[in-house]
Amino acid sequence: MGAFAKHRLFDRQDITGTLSDKEMDETSGIAASSISPDTYYVHNDSGDTSRFFAITAGGKLKSTIYFKGDSTHKLGVQDCEDIDVGPGPQKGKSYVYLGDIGDNAQNRPYITVYRMAEKKSWAAGDATNVNTEAVRADFKYPDGPKDAETMMIDPIAQQLIIVSKRGDTVAVYTTPLKYKANTTTVLTKRCKLYFEGFKPFKWITAGDISKDGQQILLKSYDKVYYWRRQHNEPIWETMIRKPQELNYKVEKQGEAIGFQPDGKGYYTTSEGVFSPIYHYDVPN
Repeated sequence: MGAFAKHRLFDRQDITGTLSDKEMDETSGIAASSISPDTYYVHNDSGDTSRFFAITAGGKLKSTIYFKGDSTHKLGVQDCEDIDVGPGPQKGKSYVYLGDIGDNAQNRPYITVYRMAEKKSWAAGDATNVNTEAVRADFKYPDGPKDAETMMIDPIAQQLIIVSKRGDTVAVYTTPLKYKANTTTVLTKRCKLYFEGFKPFKWITAGDISKDGQQILLKSYDKVYYWRRQHNEPIWETMIRKPQELNYKVEKQGEAIGFQPDGKGYYTTSEGVFSPIYHYDVPN
């Protein structure tokens, strides 16, 4: 099964600001808070410790959130590549999911996702440092190790979605959000997607699902792909259809994309110190 992007829609773009703190130097994911207005979570990829950042849409740092990662690794994490916000084990509560899923050598025996209950206090600070509890779960691919930079939460089906990065085609994997903590779960492979273009520019580096579960974004280094869900169908059935190709200003190393809370637009940003944050409208 494959998806082919052909239609480019030129939508308005704005720079809302820049990442204001030099600690945010290899940003690889962005996700909107579900409980605090004008609050987005970003994180660095490999080489950083077990932490992420709460910022405004303009890039101002609100707080740095630290958690206890894997004690067998010096930094607590290996290669965090995406972040999302969604439901979790306790009904009515919002959770942040941080995906330690990068695997450039494609030889990790498992990948790890950290789940943390979202707190309003994270948005109330002014460049403050806070600590939070994280629940860890490990996952394996059914067909061997993969490099991935895209992790999304499907709020309708209550599933965790991972999309592999490399290759002529990429694969979509899922697992229920009701996974058991501190265990290793085998992901379910759902489909393959094909995108036109040349490697490595066509590799998939980020994605997001809107908070109502009705819109999906994936991005490569030079394109953004967009789908609308139909009748609450399984997310992979949406993604095997032809996506729309949206306007995107190619960034230095763009590996982060996330919807705004109401789903009417989305943000992208890039690795690099003081990187700009771009905002785009979604198609009507």
